[in-house]
Amino acid sequence: MSVDLADNRLSLPQAPMKKGDETHNVIRPGIVLACTIAGAGFSLKQLPGMALLSPLILAVLVGIVFSNTVGVMANAKAGIAFSQKTLLRAAIVALGFQLTATQIVSIGVQGIVVTVIALVTTFGFTILLGRWMGVDQKLTELIAAGTSICGASAIVATNAVTNARSEQVAYAIACITLFGTVAMLCYPLLMGSFGLDQHAFGLWAGASIHEVAQVVGASFQGGPQAGEIGTVVKLARIAMLAPMVIALGAIAMHRKGTAEAKRPPLPWFVFAFVGVVGLNSLVTIPAEATVLLKSVTTCLLSVGLAAMGLGTNVAEIRRHGWRPLVLALSASLFIAGLSLALIKIEY
Repeated sequence: MSVDLADNRLSLPQAPMKKGDETHNVIRPGIVLACTIAGAGFSLKQLPGMALLSPLILAVLVGIVFSNTVGVMANAKAGIAFSQKTLLRAAIVALGFQLTATQIVSIGVQGIVVTVIALVTTFGFTILLGRWMGVDQKLTELIAAGTSICGASAIVATNAVTNARSEQVAYAIACITLFGTVAMLCYPLLMGSFGLDQHAFGLWAGASIHEVAQVVGASFQGGPQAGEIGTVVKLARIAMLAPMVIALGAIAMHRKGTAEAKRPPLPWFVFAFVGVVGLNSLVTIPAEATVLLKSVTTCLLSVGLAAMGLGTNVAEIRRHGWRPLVLALSASLFIAGLSLALIKIEY
């Protein structure tokens, strides 16, 4: 303790700031901003004509508009980076609570065969087509994952090993959202023309439409049985998220060569996702807790994707041009046609 002789005030020593408190102070502004943007996305969904878009996509769009008009404060960047990485990966782990081994088995051997063949073939087709078209390799991998597996969630998970820029991630999400929404609107109109019963239609929707919400929106238009089957098949595709990211991580390590061979190419959350699915398969979680976990997952995804939007530069998106858009369209048409053909053969 010391005395200030100028005004006779006592000067008490300040307690040193703990490292955890310092970290919280650094990331808090960015997290608050990302949460605010995510909240705006949820609010926009309540407006007329916006119900077809998920709050995840709206959060990305609001974030992009905000960052490219108002701008992002310098003190918010650390929290935005935290939301974009840590919170998004935590959301992917929580996504495992929506999936059990029993659900996968319930679609039958034929359903699993159709789903796996469509997924793997579409991924490979998109990679090859992207290379032929001259689309950036990282952006191609993101579009391939989003189309073949589970939309924005797959893009986020895949980016953990591809390390693409925010602009590329935003571009991939925009493409997947656009063509997934078109599929959601068109599939029910084609059910009768293709002679599909509820079981076949649900399998088609679940095996080929991108986002979970889009699958639900399309498949239940074909009837309750179609809706249930479509949802389960879509969850089975989500189960392929882990092996796909593992494979991409191994490829990434091979590209880097032996100099970096000791570095683990796989992110922790992939193994955590598998563990959560296993836990959810062995332990019965109360329905109330499941609903809560689903809401938490959606919120975490929204905040993380809002941060992704906040880190997006529209000028960089324009720089990629029209080719990735054509690639995403081609991939969407491919998985729709291939899965339909496989279903016709099987059933």
